[in-house]
Amino acid sequence: MSDVMTHGVKLTDVAANKVRTLLEAEGRDDLRLRVAVQPGGCSGLIYQLFFDEMLEESDAIADFDGVEVVVDAMSVPYLDGAEIDFEDTIQKQGFTIDNPNASGSCACGDSFS
Repeated sequence: MSDVMTHGVKLTDVAANKVRTLLEAEGRDDLRLRVAVQPGGCSGLIYQLFFDEMLEESDAIADFDGVEVVVDAMSVPYLDGAEIDFEDTIQKQGFTIDNPNASGSCACGDSFS
């Protein structure tokens, strides 16, 4: 087996528990959380966060108490040090990404530069 690359993305305990709950609800143990950046949005780059059953050879993987977070090789430098959390408040429910590499972001928080 080849050396598996790792990445600097962090997953909070709250977010890891939410991912685990979602996967259990789906009845799937073959999915992992994929985080990526893609060109787009008003600030240049947008985040993608989704469950993926595919694993590419160049993917970087980190395990958070049984929850695998996967980042493609191109996205690794953009996401190094980013933290994924889950908010469940009256104002907002969903995963959030706090990324120290983002120099500017749009008002909606969906894209960054």
